[in-house]
Order: sequence, then structure tokens, then C-alpha cells
Amino acid sequence: MHEVAKHVGVSPMTVSRVISGDANVRAETLQRVQEAIKELGYTPNVAARNLAKAATVHIGLLYNNPSAAYLNELLVGVLEQSSLVGCQIVLEKCGARNEKAAINRLLRDGVGGIILPPPLSDSKVALAALRAARIPFIAVATGRPEVEGLSVRINDFEAAAAMTRYLLSIGHRDIGFIVGAPNQTASLQRQAGFSAALREAGVPVHSEWVKQGSFTYRSGLAAAAQILNSPHRPTAIFASNDDMAAAAIAVAHRVQLDVPKDLTVVGFDDTPLATTIWPELTTVRQPVAAMARKAVELLLEEIRLRRTNETLEPLLHIMNFTLVKRESSAPI
Repeated sequence: MHEVAKHVGVSPMTVSRVISGDANVRAETLQRVQEAIKELGYTPNVAARNLAKAATVHIGLLYNNPSAAYLNELLVGVLEQSSLVGCQIVLEKCGARNEKAAINRLLRDGVGGIILPPPLSDSKVALAALRAARIPFIAVATGRPEVEGLSVRINDFEAAAAMTRYLLSIGHRDIGFIVGAPNQTASLQRQAGFSAALREAGVPVHSEWVKQGSFTYRSGLAAAAQILNSPHRPTAIFASNDDMAAAAIAVAHRVQLDVPKDLTVVGFDDTPLATTIWPELTTVRQPVAAMARKAVELLLEEIRLRRTNETLEPLLHIMNFTLVKRESSAPI
């Protein structure tokens, strides 16, 4: 751009105005700049132009998720959508007790809105701080149907019920369950869906096979070991996410159980981990990347509407889930 400006004898700003189609550029100057662009073979850098335009729209992503696989999928979706619409993402990690401080850091960075993925999408402290700041935000995978404002999620209750019905349909009646992190309402929804599907079929919930996890691989190891060390083992284990399901498969191998011949194991999320373990995991596909893309889209729309004293709120966007059947499940 500077070379074009020097060649014509105008400022780089004038060249920029010509490229962006500014109607206030004189016809003579417009023609000279366009001829110089053609002569010098200048091609505007689209990425740089998007970056410059995005300077007025920054979106904060506040994260603290124990599952690296889930977080990776979320980031892929956020970054893909932000590159398409031309906004910048500001990442901020926070611990369990410093949500306010992390939010304040994002506000000082001048973000126009904030994305809250789980578990922060269920944090009363974080939600209250954002409402007090009167800044647009969107909760991802909150699991709370009554959440105010913007949110995007799947129906965790129905997804867990659907997976449980699948296990029942292939003959399993003795089914263990690994519960997700207690600070996430999605965990409760998934457990409720599991229990409801069993009751619907007249099959009892065996409390000795229901163990608490925290959505981490390590917690899945501990929970699966407790389930499989019981005097009477289940024929299937349903874990509330893929990390814990992968751990359950590892424990099964450790105690010399064949998966799926001796034990069926199923998970939730369908992160890349589901297809990198052996056997590949039957799971609920939660479209994490697509949810993240939708979150960016809705949040940007809310930011733009607020500039004209309008709003999308409240808005709950429900996305579809899918059962993905792979090699870790088999009829009894």
C-alpha cells in the first residue's frame, strides 16, 4: 500500500480509502490509484484488512474446563467462526475462585462480549458479575433450561435417555453410570436422563454402580475401578463424557475384561478422543465446535443490536445430538 501511495504521490490512507470503496475520493485520484494498483500488481492482504476491521469487536472467551478434548473442540469452533466474521478472540483462563478477577481483566481489555463455556456457564458468581457489568454474554452447554439471556446447548436429558435406551435395546439390564462434575447442571441432566430411561423400561438403578466423576480421565479411572471391583459387575458402563469412558475402557483392560465382549462402554461428546482409543467409542455426539460457532454468531448479533438499544435476549438455541455407534458396544 505504501509503494502504491508513493508511486501516485498520495497518502497510504487515500489508497486504503480507494480499496475500501470510499465514495469521497476524487475521480482523478481514484483513477490514478487504480492504475498504480494494476501496474504494481498490488493485492490487498485480506487477513490484515479483516484484522484491522476486527479491532472494534473483541470477544472474550473465559475458560476453565477439565477436559482438554472438549476445550480443543470448543476453540476450533470459536476460531473458525471468528475468522469468518472478522472479530478477535481474547482468551482468559480462570480458576474456580477467581471468576470475578478474570472477568475484570477481560473488561479492562475492552471486550464487547464474553463466551462462557462449561463449567463457568453454570457459575453463579460469573453470571452475576457479567449481569452487574451489563455486558453481552452467552452461556454454552449450560444444561439449565431456565437460564436468562443467551445460551446454546443440546438437550442433555434426552441425549442421555437416548443412549440408555440404546443399551437396553441391545439387551443390557445391568448398567453402571459415571456422573459428571457436580458443579455442572449438564451432569445432573445426563444422570436424570439415564435414570428416567431405566425407570421407563422397568429396570432398577443400582446405586452401587453409580459413581461420581468430574469429567476428567483420572476421575473416570477411580469411578470405573469402584464399579468393576464390586462383587456383581454390570454388563455396561455409561460415562458422562468421553474422557471418563476412555478411562473405563482402560480399567476394563486392566482387570482383563474384553470390551465389548465382556463389558460395553459408552460415552458422551464425541470428541476426537473417541476415535483415538481402542476400541473406538460408542458415544453421544454433542456438536461442540458447531455450538461454539453459533455462540460467536449470536453474541456478535447481540453486541451489534445493543448499539441501537435493541437486544436478542432472552434466547435459547437448542442444537441436535446424535448417537454414534462404534466398536465399544455390543449386544449382551
